[in-house]
Amino acid sequence: MLTNVAVVAFDGVAPFELGVLCEAWGVDRTADGVPALDFAVCSATPGRISTSMGFDLQVEHGLDRVAVADLVCVPALHRSWPMPTDVLQALRETVARGARVLSVCTGAFVLGQAGLLDGRGCTTHWMYSDQLQEQFPKARVLPEVLYVDEDPVITSAGSAAGLDACLHLWRKEFGGKVASTVARRMVVPPQREGGQAQFIARPVPDCAAETLGPLLTWIVDNLAEDHGVEALARRAHMSPRTFARRFRAETGATPHAWVTNQRVIAAEELLERSDASVEWIAAEVGFGNAATMRQHFSRVRGVSPQGYRQSFSCPDERPA
Repeated sequence: MLTNVAVVAFDGVAPFELGVLCEAWGVDRTADGVPALDFAVCSATPGRISTSMGFDLQVEHGLDRVAVADLVCVPALHRSWPMPTDVLQALRETVARGARVLSVCTGAFVLGQAGLLDGRGCTTHWMYSDQLQEQFPKARVLPEVLYVDEDPVITSAGSAAGLDACLHLWRKEFGGKVASTVARRMVVPPQREGGQAQFIARPVPDCAAETLGPLLTWIVDNLAEDHGVEALARRAHMSPRTFARRFRAETGATPHAWVTNQRVIAAEELLERSDASVEWIAAEVGFGNAATMRQHFSRVRGVSPQGYRQSFSCPDERPA
């Protein structure tokens, strides 16, 4: 169980990505029912460290704090910045003892220096993926995805993707309800999956009339409906080809992948909060039958619906 998180800071650290990790793991949300975590920022030499933005930070904890953490996070920094050998050794020892490491953006280069990307799938910001592959040829760099979970090594792309990776790990450890609570407190969507594209051609529509936002809301509210491309295109008053292109541009995913993910999220909540059968849940969220739901749920979450229910069921929240 994840109870202890350490973030390694160093000279040249990017303050925004450091802040992402502090926000994801360091905020006390126990009043909202989120488990308490022991959190600390540490460095090779406690004291003052410089940031990439021209101001300094004071860090109290040393690498002894890393030695007891269940998760060690590495924020971004300049790709050619030299990393202390004791930091690299601490990261290697973290993985060797069965704990996890997680990088944000160019923090993947630090994991590469530690030898932790060899033979593993990984990612970084799309601008630097070619350099990551060139510098660490034994790694399998996936240049377009938001994050890669090759437990115990998790790598994520640019800034916001770091939050996605952290929320993924919250969900993996504590279930969908807790992950959604953390996301809601941070005012970010909990839905983005690792395989979604980093670069979305139209992150902000030109005008409200062009956005698919209302349609996406309708889909989530009506998951049992037919959400094939042709049916959705008719509702959006577009040709199937235009609709599929627009959908990918606005969401970074295909309609099928996006709808499937929404159905998995809805199924998670029902598995956590109800005693309903898998067959009933499958029909309720639009999978149609239990076999189809098991196939998609296991592929997306890496565990069967029943296995998920056993791990994250909340009996006290089920209707009387």
